[in-house]
Amino acid sequence: MRVGVHINQFGHSGGAPAIGAELAAAGEAAEAAGVSRLSVMDHYFQMEFNGGAEQPMLEAYTTLAYLAAHTSTVRLGALVTGVTYRHPGLLAKIATTLDVVSGGRAWLGIGAAWYDREHAGLGVTFPPVAERFERLEETLRICLRMWDPDDNGPFEGRHYRLAETLCVPAPVSAPRPEILIGGGGERKTLRLVARYGDACNLFTSSPEEVRHKLEVLRGHCETEGRDYDTILKTLTYGADPATEGDLDAFLRDITGYAELGVDTVILAPRLGETAGWIERFVAPAVERLAELD
Repeated sequence: MRVGVHINQFGHSGGAPAIGAELAAAGEAAEAAGVSRLSVMDHYFQMEFNGGAEQPMLEAYTTLAYLAAHTSTVRLGALVTGVTYRHPGLLAKIATTLDVVSGGRAWLGIGAAWYDREHAGLGVTFPPVAERFERLEETLRICLRMWDPDDNGPFEGRHYRLAETLCVPAPVSAPRPEILIGGGGERKTLRLVARYGDACNLFTSSPEEVRHKLEVLRGHCETEGRDYDTILKTLTYGADPATEGDLDAFLRDITGYAELGVDTVILAPRLGETAGWIERFVAPAVERLAELD
């Protein structure tokens, strides 16, 4: 089982002037620890469980580009981008730019969005949930079209219309950046994973619940004619042992998931200063989890 790190807090005891250096140190520590992917939260406002909107929140793709300049091997992405945050043509261009400047290390994490306060706060339209899923599917189709060098023609959808799906330069990743679809919704989200995704992302609710979600995904794959085994299975783990650095408790929690074919556990500590935590906790966790393979 591989390990990812998700940076979801940006507060620092040194204030805003210290955030950049902390992020650079976290990227360097992640690579030294053998972390396979590094992600940041993509929101306008900080979440309530992380202290609320008055706490720091950085723009995700600017942050990822900064991390790209301070790393050389770890893969980079947002966990996950809300479909409402950016026009899909612009999103594809942004993800492509990250992929180009990082030398082919970008992945696109995307979901249907949910946080209504930040949309209202910044004046961004927040459609009903059914429409957000329609927009999510169209966005996935647009990104795939823009990453297809043989098809730069128009896209005509219900919510988006592009006269040209042109993306130059093309991504460095071959054949294109990985698409990770976040969420465990059984009727819509996991169906979209089966149809369009290279990876899914679930939460570590319980091994039994994750087993059920993966069986639902397997069923959608059968319906779509998709090979279930080609989809990367990832989990986000943000329970107290991660934040507190309790390696033994974390390993007890995670062992049951390894038997389900989960490839990557993404650690999401509720910390703003992560570099030292990566050195103390993540590095030994990488070694211990490798033994579960």
